[in-house]
Amino acid sequence: MGVYQAPEDFLHEVFAGSPPSPGAIWLTADLREGVSGILGHPPATMRLRYWKQGDRTAWIVEEIGKEKPITTGIVVSGGRIESVKVLVFRESRGWEVRHGFFTDQFRQAALSENGGLDRSIDSISGATLSVSAITRLARMVLYLDSRVVGSEPG
Repeated sequence: MGVYQAPEDFLHEVFAGSPPSPGAIWLTADLREGVSGILGHPPATMRLRYWKQGDRTAWIVEEIGKEKPITTGIVVSGGRIESVKVLVFRESRGWEVRHGFFTDQFRQAALSENGGLDRSIDSISGATLSVSAITRLARMVLYLDSRVVGSEPG
């Protein structure tokens, strides 16, 4: 297990020391259905917090790798992923997903018309479930970001 960056520190880094107040997106029936389709299971919560400045959002989200949640910070700008960062990794295997050689693959990724990412993400031997979890989170955040940006002042 490793805490690589505290969520508060991630937000301060993303927003140059001055993060905006958090917003929340309620997972209404239609959003819940979309998120469930992406994750392959119903979401564990009824709402997700995000931080928004202009058309740029930051999300701190979790998904189970094999048995335990992986806490990930994802920044989206203009409908494309700006960065992915593993903040807390609790599994005994698959920690390699925290490294830039993996997370950098997501830079500038967007959703394709079929709801997948517009690029393939290379897996890591021994970390398949962690790779899958981070990829699902990236897709979910892009999906939710498209419903948040432009819907309220920021």
